[in-house]
Amino acid sequence: MILALDTTHEQGSIALIDQGRILCEYPLDGADGFGHTLFAAIAALPVPLDRIDAFSAACGPGTFTGVRIGLTAVKGLAEATGKPAYGISNLAALLTFARSPRAIPFYDARRGDVYARRLDGEEVVIPLAQLPLIAPPPVEWISPQNFPGFDLTPAPSLIAGALGLLAEKRFLAGDRPDPATLDANYVRRTDAELNWRDTGALPNRS
Repeated sequence: MILALDTTHEQGSIALIDQGRILCEYPLDGADGFGHTLFAAIAALPVPLDRIDAFSAACGPGTFTGVRIGLTAVKGLAEATGKPAYGISNLAALLTFARSPRAIPFYDARRGDVYARRLDGEEVVIPLAQLPLIAPPPVEWISPQNFPGFDLTPAPSLIAGALGLLAEKRFLAGDRPDPATLDANYVRRTDAELNWRDTGALPNRS
């Protein structure tokens, strides 16, 4: 059984996966941060931690604080229980809702940009206006959000279940990563660095 978390955006989620099925999936409200709600949600799950075989969390792209919270949580749980932990890309999770092999998942990255996964698997952040240029048609566009001008395959906003299904495939294939090796996939730079790009003001690194 896999416990999966997504805390990379304001609308997060938590799920339990077993034998290719999503047993349950619940929203997590991150409007005020996930620090005070995440472990309460884990404690409220209908399965005790000693029945969990592995843990997974969205590794991004997403907010810097949110990505760190999810990965830190599953690292801690995995190390405490001696179980493996997996970092799974949000965009890879969205891709599981594709109906065709030529599909590009994407979602809002703020500042007029979007996160997207190219056909070759590379994950990028680019201006929304440039998104149609990254692959010639026909392309299936997948997103949990509405973007006028795109014929979209809708994906759910709750993706912990999809993340957990991908993690379970790795678990069943015998992949047992060390929790200490989990790493974030921010794709874009910090807000301070972006501010420097936009205004020329050096980021404060103190």
